[in-house]
Amino acid sequence: MDYTLLDSGNQKKMERFGPYTLVRPCNQALWRPSLSEEEWKKADAHFTREEDGGWAGSLPKTWVITHKGIKFTLSPTEFGHLGIFPEHSILWEWAAKLVQKRGEVEVINLFAYSGGASLALAKAGAAVCHVDASHGMVQWARENAALNGLEEKPIRWIVDDAIKFLKREIRRGRRYDGILLDPPSFGRGAKGEVFKIERDIGLLLSLCKDLLSDEPLFCACSNHTSAITPMGSGYLLEDALGEKAETGELFLEGPRNVPTGSYARWSC
Repeated sequence: MDYTLLDSGNQKKMERFGPYTLVRPCNQALWRPSLSEEEWKKADAHFTREEDGGWAGSLPKTWVITHKGIKFTLSPTEFGHLGIFPEHSILWEWAAKLVQKRGEVEVINLFAYSGGASLALAKAGAAVCHVDASHGMVQWARENAALNGLEEKPIRWIVDDAIKFLKREIRRGRRYDGILLDPPSFGRGAKGEVFKIERDIGLLLSLCKDLLSDEPLFCACSNHTSAITPMGSGYLLEDALGEKAETGELFLEGPRNVPTGSYARWSC
């Protein structure tokens, strides 16, 4: 019961999450779909962002899928999200392999959403600090941890603004061997703090640099901001770390891969 990108085109994507097929907006998919209009109409539910839009069709309130070895409880939200970004697994699988090779490490996952990376890293043997500004998302991630039998793993669950939390951790003298972050284009912290990626990404990555241990294992930053290309992502991470970064596109793999953002990552 996994994730599959079935088709894309006409600024939409058709995806299967476990037993359910969904159609959602996808601005990047400017090409023609491969499947027929009749096939698209067979989807269990459609989501639109038009006025009086939202979800149309038949879906349960929640259901469970497994993606890349991690179980997720999914739930259709008013924003068209479900509680998973499958394309992020390219980074959490990469980081988990590094953790397995190194052994006992402490890592931090910022803008951590429903916990895919946090759970993969905990499963690999890391002590994890999971940070998100949304209390509801942190609770969702905790439930995913229990779903995977990882509730007893050393995971700190933090509801806080990422920049404020990083500054406090630096003052406390805490250090981490690995850092993953997936900042939004725009967001609000736990107390209404405004985050704008073009303005704040430099400071954010600089704080991450200051929070790395003397023998760091990795640092990786992803984003879904069209203005920040893989090349730009690499330059930003290199400016912060003073190290050469590997870069790439985030994408959903299917008949035609759908680009969803970019990433830059560094490992020792």
